[in-house]
Amino acid sequence: MKFTGTKNYVATEELQLAVNAAIALERPLLIKGEPGTGKTLLAEEVAAALDMPLITWHVKSTTKAQQGLYEYDAVSRLRDSQLGTDKVHDISNYIVPGKLWEAFTSDRPSVLLIDEVDKADIEFPNDLLLELDRMEFYVYETQQTIKASQRPLVIITSNNEKELPDAFLRRCFFHYIRFPDRDTMQQIVDVHFPNIQQELIQKALEVFYDLRDVAGLKKKPSTSELVDWMKLLMADELARNELLSKNSSSSVPPFSGALVKNEQDASLLERLTFMMRRQNK
Repeated sequence: MKFTGTKNYVATEELQLAVNAAIALERPLLIKGEPGTGKTLLAEEVAAALDMPLITWHVKSTTKAQQGLYEYDAVSRLRDSQLGTDKVHDISNYIVPGKLWEAFTSDRPSVLLIDEVDKADIEFPNDLLLELDRMEFYVYETQQTIKASQRPLVIITSNNEKELPDAFLRRCFFHYIRFPDRDTMQQIVDVHFPNIQQELIQKALEVFYDLRDVAGLKKKPSTSELVDWMKLLMADELARNELLSKNSSSSVPPFSGALVKNEQDASLLERLTFMMRRQNK
C-alpha cells in the first residue's frame, strides 16, 4: 500500500513519506500542525485512497481511554433485571464496543483516526499504550481477549494544546504539517476551485499571507479559513471587484470575518488599514 495523495487533497512529498513510513513500520502516525491545516482530512483521504474503511474517534476533554475499548452498561442491566428480562443473564449483552474494538474486529484493514488526542486528560495517551502496541485488549466482564484480526492504520492528530508523554511518542511515527507555502496553497485553492480567476487567486493569496505576517495577531488564518473566504468571494461579484480594485490595500478585506475570528484581531486589522489610508493621503 502506498499513499500518493488524492485529487481532493494536496499532500506534500514529506507527508506522503510519513504516511507510508507509518504503514511500513506498523506504527501509529502522529500528525501535528496548526488547526485548519488538514490533519483530520488527511485520515479521510488516506482511507479513500487505500480503499479502507474509516473509523473515527473524536476525542473530547471528558473522553476516557476505556471508552475506545468498550463500556459496560450496568444501568441497562440493572433496569432489565428489575423487569425480569431474560438477556440479563448474559453480561455480553451489556458490553458496548468502542472504536478500537470496531477497528480490531473489522473484516479488512481500516484507518482508525484518533482525532485531537491532546484535548483529553494527560493520562489518556498513556492509557492506550499497551492496546496500540500489542493490538489487543482484555474484556474483564466476559473474560475474553479482543485481538486485531487485521491491523488498522492508526492516525492520531494533535493541535499541540498539551505535551504528549514520551512513552507515547516513542511508539509513534511523527510528522508536523508545516503551513503551506504560497505555491502549495495555490494548488490547494485550485483543487477546491478549478475554474477560479487567476488574478483573484493571486490577490487573495497576497492579502492572506500579508495578514498572517501581521505582528500581534492572536490567531492567524488557516488553510480552511482561506478556502471559506475564497468560497465567499466566488459567490459575490461585488466583493471580488472590491478585492481586485486598486484601493483595496487601504481597506479591510471583504468578508474579513472568514479570516479573523476574534475582536482583538478585528480591531488590529481596522487600525492597520486606517493607518495605511492616512499614509496614502
